[in-house]
Amino acid sequence: MPSTAQNLDVVYQDNHLIVINKQSGDIVQGDKTGDTPLSDIVKSYIKEKYQKPGAVYLGVVHRLDRPTTGLVLFARTSKALPRLNKLFAEKEVVTKTYWAVVKQRPPKIEDTLIHWMTRNPQKNKSTAHSKECNGSKKASLHYRLIATSDRYSLLEVTLHTGRHHQIRAQLAAIGCPIKGDLKYGYDRSNPDGSIHLHARYLSLIHPVRSEERLEFTANVPKDTLWKALEEAVTTN
Repeated sequence: MPSTAQNLDVVYQDNHLIVINKQSGDIVQGDKTGDTPLSDIVKSYIKEKYQKPGAVYLGVVHRLDRPTTGLVLFARTSKALPRLNKLFAEKEVVTKTYWAVVKQRPPKIEDTLIHWMTRNPQKNKSTAHSKECNGSKKASLHYRLIATSDRYSLLEVTLHTGRHHQIRAQLAAIGCPIKGDLKYGYDRSNPDGSIHLHARYLSLIHPVRSEERLEFTANVPKDTLWKALEEAVTTN
């Protein structure tokens, strides 16, 4: 269910930033659909919670695909936004970990995937190639198998680069499309239009209090499969 100001899942907030556990269906920033973006919903939440008169400042730092769930960070001050942008550009100081439920067991329990990716803007889709080709950009991620069920595998994924639809395309390229992701080869959609890709963990240096490292973990969606695989992780 998409977020509203009333049901917003706020993971953390202070004077300079706010972290949201995004729901499937939320768009982080406005697009051609005209649907209310998560950034506007967060502004409404802040305005109501703190009874702020006038316009509320909020800066978009990064994005998640609409059907994806998990951690999204926003800047609450103009001082914090450029500092957060700089931190995210220097990927060695920001750690982002995703959980992905895939149909097939991957070929290895743990591996680093390197592909060369091209993007088709008309189809809003990327392709992961095994070799460099015209217009391609290098993409790298690391995955680790952390739980299994009768039909599915749960992978923990750490990105080394930030390409369009990177996790979705790279996992599909090794025969492990994400559950519900019709665009990248899964055989059927999830009833709510989500895909089983979740931004689980985020760690970074505070943009203003530079001596402070922040760490956030987002609860998985309220879904039977998600919960079962999360429990399998915690009991192993």
